[in-house]
Amino acid sequence: MNQVVFEVRESPEGGFEASAIDHRIHTEADTWESLKEMVRDAVRCHFDEGQRPSLIRLIWTREELLSA
Repeated sequence: MNQVVFEVRESPEGGFEASAIDHRIHTEADTWESLKEMVRDAVRCHFDEGQRPSLIRLIWTREELLSA
């Protein structure tokens, strides 16, 4: 495994939430920069040193509704 993929969403309370797609890893943070550090820390905690992926992919999809 060379990467773990996270789906990122804006939190209703403010900030961001990130959940790994293929693993049971979830974290949250107030800012984008803070989220990246929290995701790195969560991956380090979840995987043993020899099993850690070399890349973390963050996918952030933003949805917005507009009146026509």
